[in-house]
Amino acid sequence: MTAALHIRQLNKHFANGRHALRDINLSVQRGEMVALIGASGSGKSTLLRHVAGLVAADGGSESLIEIDGHCVQQGGRIHRDIRKVRAQVGFVFQQFNLVDRLPVLVNVLVGLLHRIPCWRSWLRLFSQQERSQAIEALARVGIADCHAQRASTLSGGQQQRAAIARTLVQGARVVLADEPIASLDPESSRKVMEILARINREDRCTVIVSLHQVDMARKYCPRVVALHQGQVVFDGPSSALTPALLRDLYGVQADEILTGTPPTQDAAPAAPAMPWVPPLAQAA
Repeated sequence: MTAALHIRQLNKHFANGRHALRDINLSVQRGEMVALIGASGSGKSTLLRHVAGLVAADGGSESLIEIDGHCVQQGGRIHRDIRKVRAQVGFVFQQFNLVDRLPVLVNVLVGLLHRIPCWRSWLRLFSQQERSQAIEALARVGIADCHAQRASTLSGGQQQRAAIARTLVQGARVVLADEPIASLDPESSRKVMEILARINREDRCTVIVSLHQVDMARKYCPRVVALHQGQVVFDGPSSALTPALLRDLYGVQADEILTGTPPTQDAAPAAPAMPWVPPLAQAA
């Protein structure tokens, strides 16, 4: 069976010389829910952005990333058909990536942009069926009553649920969630993780979520991949992640992962920002 995600010999150096990803070899099967854990600067966000085709690996390398058997990038070159592959990949960002001044419903309908003509997206002309689909997605994440509000009026937890609803409307078969609960309170974090787990269970989509909190990884994700200084140092059942093992893997950084509290200063430069801006945002 074709894996939902296949990564081979992935390496990434940034312009400052930092080796951000080192010989990553990883396969995720369809329908799995996998947590990426690691201290700040370990490479979690960088890895997810490579998987989504937002960042290219080292040029001239032997790297390969495939989603459902379709090439995302190879040898440091993004595949020419990347738009078709991205249509099946939903990306949930830590900072939600919603357009504040647009209604929640329109933000969710952005998930349809790969299936409708450009002129309809510019004019925000959506059919009643498409709007009903978006309302249904918002209902699944528990905020259908907020559909007419501006995104800026929602709480952080509600905005993140709207971002997940966008992936539902998109029909994504693979959901990449980059620190989706890092800026949320405990109750909102629990709700977001439960929604991701329910989508994985009910829709059988593959979910890969990067987390700072190992307790959340153990509770919601059967499998954990741990990164340290850009390398995979553990890949196995979350039940095996004991505090003793984490201290063996991370040393003094284990406390950051166990408590879910990042250091006051970033351990590494931030990954490049997402270059794509939805046409709806430009037209608003």
